[in-house]
Amino acid sequence: MNKLFTKEWFIAAGIRALKTVAQTAVGIIGAATIIEAVEWKTVLSASILAGVLSLLTSLAGLPELKNDETKGDHTL
Repeated sequence: MNKLFTKEWFIAAGIRALKTVAQTAVGIIGAATIIEAVEWKTVLSASILAGVLSLLTSLAGLPELKNDETKGDHTL
């Protein structure tokens, strides 16, 4: 069964993308020595780009949805 663009796919891909966005933001913010040195436009644009790339990567497949036995299991 093709699981691309199903409700389960959107949930799993969305969770993955949100985690990627958060990890990217933390990485960029953490690279600044002080909070005033954070370039918020850079954090936002890099995080959004990472989220989009994560969704595009999910088009190749999500291990969470590899067979019918895991359908509905969104544990990441």
